[in-house]
Amino acid sequence: MSSSLFNGWEVVIGLEVHVQLATRSKIFSGASTATGDEPNRHASLIDLGMPGTLPVVNKEAIRNAVRFGLAINAEIGRRSVFERKNYFYPDLPKGYQTTQLAEPIVGAGEVVIRLEDGTEKTVRIHHAHLEEDAGKSLHEAFSDGMGHGQTGIDLNRAGTPLIEIVSEPDMGNAEEAVAFARQLHAIVTSLGICDGDMSQGNMRFDVNISVRRPGEPLGTRTETKNLNSFRFMEKAIKLEVERQIDVLEDGGKIVQETRLYNGDTNTARSMRTKEDANDYRYFPCPDLLPVLVSEEDIEALRAEMPELPDARKARFMDAYQLSDYDAALLAASIATARYFETAADHGGDAKLAANWVMGDLAAKLNAEDLDIAHCPVPAEHLGQLIQRIKDGTISSKIAKQVFEACWAGDGSPDQIIESRGLKQMSDSGELEKIIDQIIADSPAQVEDYRGADEAKRKKKIGFFVGQVMKATQGKANPQQVNQLLQEKLTP
Repeated sequence: MSSSLFNGWEVVIGLEVHVQLATRSKIFSGASTATGDEPNRHASLIDLGMPGTLPVVNKEAIRNAVRFGLAINAEIGRRSVFERKNYFYPDLPKGYQTTQLAEPIVGAGEVVIRLEDGTEKTVRIHHAHLEEDAGKSLHEAFSDGMGHGQTGIDLNRAGTPLIEIVSEPDMGNAEEAVAFARQLHAIVTSLGICDGDMSQGNMRFDVNISVRRPGEPLGTRTETKNLNSFRFMEKAIKLEVERQIDVLEDGGKIVQETRLYNGDTNTARSMRTKEDANDYRYFPCPDLLPVLVSEEDIEALRAEMPELPDARKARFMDAYQLSDYDAALLAASIATARYFETAADHGGDAKLAANWVMGDLAAKLNAEDLDIAHCPVPAEHLGQLIQRIKDGTISSKIAKQVFEACWAGDGSPDQIIESRGLKQMSDSGELEKIIDQIIADSPAQVEDYRGADEAKRKKKIGFFVGQVMKATQGKANPQQVNQLLQEKLTP
């Protein structure tokens, strides 16, 4: 267990992470897991627990859970058992959830995280178990202007396979919790067992938090449920830590409860008192036999394992000569990694591709609230843009204009450069005429430059470069301009 001090208090954090598995059908029925359809289109009688129906375990869900276990070096349960967890909510019409408790499919494992200061830390995984997802409650307001509304139930999601990953309480602050969540996201998306789309609830986080004075027993924990972004997780943790400390320092007591966080208002509220396992009256599911996983099954899946984030990072450092920081950032997301590799291979310059992906591209995606999978600039186009910078067709400054036009859907870089006449001016005779005129029009700056020492001249030449770029609308070759200016300004 690891904790850190916050105003004299130790913070202890553990996560429960729900990962929706990317199977075509649900965990116990043949109903589709497709999203975006009208409510209750994929609500199978089996998923609703209707009398006379019997569940059958989805084999691919089992395989995906084992893949995850292998990725975190966990113990794989050769025998796992499904149980019924009894509770009553409108979006769970059966009155129970089929899950695993005593004998989960994935046992103890570990995940190594990297913090902002470059240090690494191991977070232990207690276990990961298979279960079915619940439906959704949809709250809609009437258009009567009086604030009236109604709640409907959409059971399309009911029965979708999940793995719930339960960590040990090994994190001591929001940074560590977010780093752990990001690493899990990188692992499951690299495995292809989940698309990682948090906006759709396909990966969501429950955060257990307690505080205590150093050396004292663990404090009472609260659970903040269903956080669906790293940013919200960070804010929710900080908010709850401060709340618990304020309560305790005022002489109050922390109540074990489930809380909900509102990212729009950065506020949280109590949802219900937190149940313990015995409140759910778990018992083995009478309709499902134990799941048996053989050594041959495990070894076959191990042989098929794709490249994981840490291995991809090492390859990026070796193959593309990237720094540890750049490689880690690009390797964390499988979608970003694929985009980068395509751009680097087409552009012929991995470092420049890395700079563009982590710089201009990332900034634009953030500004438009898009993920890289929905980037309007194909990786091949970014590679072509990098080629044109490298071969001197355009300057870095003009490249930013071309990138914006690509983003707007105006065509490929080559098409935009050609149609807008953006090719870099490299005709030395024409450049010399422009430079001679600028020198003639700037006698004071010329005298100032020539009277300066070598170090100051490097700064002062910027005035002349700026004038040339202005006169050529940014089309002049910067290296050529610098060389010609130095030749003509040197007394």
